[in-house]
Amino acid sequence: MARTWLMKSEPDVYSYEDLEREGRTLWDGIRNYQARNFMRDEMRVGDRVLFYHSNCEPPGVAGIAEVASEPYPDPTQFDPKSKYFDEKSSEENPRWMLVDVTPVRALPRLVSLAEMREEARLADLPLLRKGNRLSIMPVENADADRIIAMADQPAPDA
Repeated sequence: MARTWLMKSEPDVYSYEDLEREGRTLWDGIRNYQARNFMRDEMRVGDRVLFYHSNCEPPGVAGIAEVASEPYPDPTQFDPKSKYFDEKSSEENPRWMLVDVTPVRALPRLVSLAEMREEARLADLPLLRKGNRLSIMPVENADADRIIAMADQPAPDA
């Protein structure tokens, strides 16, 4: 069975709307070893992605995407002009990997972080654990299904 991942992006850098407009993107610039390991070792083509807008008000899940490629070396690590350049990485021994992502559908509304915190059934969601700042994390399929179902309901404030 396919897995589900939560992948964070700041919407002023790359939003779900950007992904829909482009149709596919490489998920570059990941420079955390645990997040890299998730992409390199565990992500598979067809895995579901909860596209999370971070570092904004309000943060939350904006859409559903899909892993669209096997992992491959992040080209930004080899580019001296990139802010993600890594002088210790080489084409023969790359340190950083990425996957391509494609859009599936925007959610009817953003499911905010605050709203997820209020949902008792999401108590074990890694995103809600104190100190968890990973930009990529696994999500139980049942938790992802719950978040998607929440998007189909009116916002709690509405």
